[in-house]
Amino acid sequence: MTTLSADTTVHRPARPQTPYQVLRMLPRDATPAQQDSAIQAWFQPGEIHYSSQPDTLHLPGHGVARDPKDVTLPTYYKETFFAKDSLLHPELTGGRYGMAGDPIPYTVRNDNAITGILLFCFVLTLVSFAHSSQYILRQLKDFFYIPHTDKSNQEDPSNRFQVFLNIQTCLLLGITCYFYITHYVAATFILDTPYELIAIFSGVFLAYFAGKNIIYRMVNSVFFDGKKNRHWAWTLTFITALEGVALFPIVMLQVYFDLPMQNVVYYSIFVLILTKILIFYKCWLIFFRQISVILQIILYLCALEVIPLLSLGGVLVVITDHLKVNF
Repeated sequence: MTTLSADTTVHRPARPQTPYQVLRMLPRDATPAQQDSAIQAWFQPGEIHYSSQPDTLHLPGHGVARDPKDVTLPTYYKETFFAKDSLLHPELTGGRYGMAGDPIPYTVRNDNAITGILLFCFVLTLVSFAHSSQYILRQLKDFFYIPHTDKSNQEDPSNRFQVFLNIQTCLLLGITCYFYITHYVAATFILDTPYELIAIFSGVFLAYFAGKNIIYRMVNSVFFDGKKNRHWAWTLTFITALEGVALFPIVMLQVYFDLPMQNVVYYSIFVLILTKILIFYKCWLIFFRQISVILQIILYLCALEVIPLLSLGGVLVVITDHLKVNF
C-alpha cells in the first residue's frame, strides 16, 4: 500500500464559480453548442425565494423600493415607434400618400350659398319689374307731385312685388353690413357659419323697417287724414324697394370683382343719403307743402327717421361686440 508523505499535495480541479471559468476550461475551437452544454452541466438554476418582509432599509428621502415580484412595465416601455401605425392596425385609416396641397382660402365668390342668394335677388328683381313695370312707371311719374285722385294702389296686384323687393333690401343690407364688419371690425365670430351672421343682420334690418312703418302709421293717424297716410305708406314702401335695387349692383361688384370696400361704403352712404332726401321731399310734399313749417318737418323726420337710424346702428354695434371673438 502506497502512502503519501506529508509534503505530497494532491491538486484537484476547483469547481468553476462563473460561466467565464467554465468557458476557459474548454478548448478554443469549442462550438457554441458545446459551450452551452458545458455551462448547463456545471450550473443548475435554482428557485429564487424572495423575502416576504417589508423593505425598511431604503434611503431617507426616497420612496419605498419597488417590489421585485412586480414585473409590469410602464406604458412607454410597451409602446413602440410603430405601435399606432396603420400597417399594424387594420382598423385604422391609412391616410393619403404624398404631400398634401394648400387648402383654397374661403372667398365669398366661391360660396354657393351667397351665390344662390344673389341669384335669387336677381331673379326676384327681374320678375318684379316684368309683372309690375306699369305700376313702377306710374309710381315714378307720380313721385314728384301729389295726385288729385285717391288711387287705390293698395289693391293693385303688382303692389305685392314691392313687399318682396323690401325683403330683398333687408337681405342686401345684411350682406353689405356683413362685408363691412368682416373687413373693418372682426373676421372671426362665435357662429359656425357666416350665413347665421348674415341672417341676423338681415333680421335686424327687417325689424327696423317694420318697426319704422308701425311708428309712422301710429303717428300719422293722429295728425293726418287717411288719404295722406295711404299715400305716405305706398311712397315709403316704394323708396325702400328702390334702395334695395340700388344696392344690388354694388354687392355684385364687391363679391365677384373684388371692389374695394372703401368704395362700397361710399356708395352705400350715398344711397342712404339719397333715400333720406327723397323721404324728406315726399314728407314735405304730402303732409306740409309750406315753407313756413320747415322746422316741423325737421322735427318730424328727426323723431321718425334719424332716431330709429341711430338706434339701428347701436343695435348692430352691440350684436357685433357680442358675436365677435376677442383675442
